[in-house]
Amino acid sequence: MTVDITTNPPIERFRRLRGSEGLRRLVRETALRPDDFVYPLFVTHGQNVREEIPSMPGQYHLSLDRLAGEAEELRELGVPAVLLFGLPAAKDEQGSEAYADGGIVQEAVRTLKAADRGLVVMTDVCLCEYTSYGHCGVVVDGEIDNDSSLDLLSRTAVSHARAGADVIAPSDMMDGRVAAIRSALDDGNFDSTPIMAYSAKYASAFYGPFREAADSAPQFGDRRSYQMDPPNVREALREIETDIAEGADIVMVKPALAYLDVLSRARQSFDLPLAAYNVSGEYSMVHAAARNGWLDGSRVVLEILMSIKRAGADIIITYHAKEAARWLSDDPAEHSA
Repeated sequence: MTVDITTNPPIERFRRLRGSEGLRRLVRETALRPDDFVYPLFVTHGQNVREEIPSMPGQYHLSLDRLAGEAEELRELGVPAVLLFGLPAAKDEQGSEAYADGGIVQEAVRTLKAADRGLVVMTDVCLCEYTSYGHCGVVVDGEIDNDSSLDLLSRTAVSHARAGADVIAPSDMMDGRVAAIRSALDDGNFDSTPIMAYSAKYASAFYGPFREAADSAPQFGDRRSYQMDPPNVREALREIETDIAEGADIVMVKPALAYLDVLSRARQSFDLPLAAYNVSGEYSMVHAAARNGWLDGSRVVLEILMSIKRAGADIIITYHAKEAARWLSDDPAEHSA
């Protein structure tokens, strides 16, 4: 068919800029790099422990003596940061190992910083892994009590900073916890320690594998009274705005993949560094499909991570960090969008 351009407008030839890899690289709008990633680690007591988590293939419970090897591997891959979760030796109603100077996360921080001073060590601040009832705050008369939880969360944050943590990351979703933690850090002479707040953290079904990995499932009820209701977007922006006002240096949307619209709205509304957590369920469903041959695992993973970056994330917390860094190193041109 011949188009008469004297009577018809010219055809938009979008394909002109897609004809070769060189052209595609020149006009790409978004780039995905290993230094966008934060790699979560699950740390446990014991010696020479490297136990695969059944619901999260390729992820492990690691003892302290295995952490130097992790730091070396991440350095070689170009992944700059980790986010630590601890499995305590014992749980109690006050979650006391969360804020003990010799707690598992505190010891992990010291071990990692001794192995690699340049590694950015972030620590999750919450009580769910450490309490006998598995909730993120203190239980009083069968209810999660917001204000009495703030002291323990603040004590946990200060103990992490004292151990050498580079970034404190409260995930509990108690109201006012960023302000309480900022005040406690400042009073403890850790005024230079930044806070990465889990600001818009939804009550999501995508957390299932994590709760096995961290042994943190609630022993009664659920977390919908303090984590966000999935239908709400405007509320997420209010949560983020409040955390910024209380002193957060980085804000987060969690989960990432099912909440890309929230991530995009947050990027349009706020100028702070924005993190997104590509959570355990998102990780596990891709690996399950790839192992069954239903998906091309590497392509799908990188497409998902690219979508998170494209939606506005500056920082991507992901269990895919190692494998994605390897794939990007193999052929980075194929994995930009």
